[in-house]
Amino acid sequence: MRRATHTETRTTYGEVGATQAADLMQYPPVGFTPVEYRTRVGHGDARFEAACVAALTWKIQERSGITVRVDDVPPADDTGYVPVTFDESGEPVDPAHWSEERPDESRYAPDGTPFLTAGTTATLVISAWGRQVEAPVRVVYVVDEPKRKGFAYGTLEGHPESGEESWIVDQTDDGSVWLTIRAFSRPSTWRWRLVSPFMKRTQTLYTKRYLQALSQNDETGDASETVPSVDDVDLAAAAEAAADDEESRRHGPDEVRDVRPGH
Repeated sequence: MRRATHTETRTTYGEVGATQAADLMQYPPVGFTPVEYRTRVGHGDARFEAACVAALTWKIQERSGITVRVDDVPPADDTGYVPVTFDESGEPVDPAHWSEERPDESRYAPDGTPFLTAGTTATLVISAWGRQVEAPVRVVYVVDEPKRKGFAYGTLEGHPESGEESWIVDQTDDGSVWLTIRAFSRPSTWRWRLVSPFMKRTQTLYTKRYLQALSQNDETGDASETVPSVDDVDLAAAAEAAADDEESRRHGPDEVRDVRPGH
């Protein structure tokens, strides 16, 4: 349930906003493991709008079988959180800070659901290892560009992992709609490190569900409440698509190289 008051919380890692770094896969924060996946989820403006609405209202997580409990939302007159920003080479150019200006907080999805905003905290309830695991997170930035929208959250105290994950929907010049997932993480405590193999398997399962979640939309933007099947999800292909997209943006579409770690 949403609370009327806003309490500032700290993430459990220092590199807030690093999922925006162009060279995340080559130079992740020290001690963290990076991942990046990209998959096509449709074509056309209607599909793009539906995917953006889903991304900005927690639907990717909810359609993947995660219960999202929004705990705290910054009031409209509060200052806005601005994460660290990076230049094209991946160097930080502006530290994280609280700004005096905020984007419009009164935007809603067609069904009246408010779009999430930077500074929002939530608890994700995840089914894993035969139990319900609570994972507190904070939205650290929101992307709102004409052809690119999404958000990232960072982990808070009590989360099994420490790190950040982003979900960005974009529409390319040919009208194709894509979902890109970027993250860096590590177990948050020594107790979680003891079960890291199980954590990795759970991460893989939910990543596959995330990649399928937006593909559930039909042309009207409606979606099934059924958790998506992951049998046909090819994570290797999604990782390759992400690497190709990164190289295309860096060098142009005619010079694409494999930049995944180990290649």
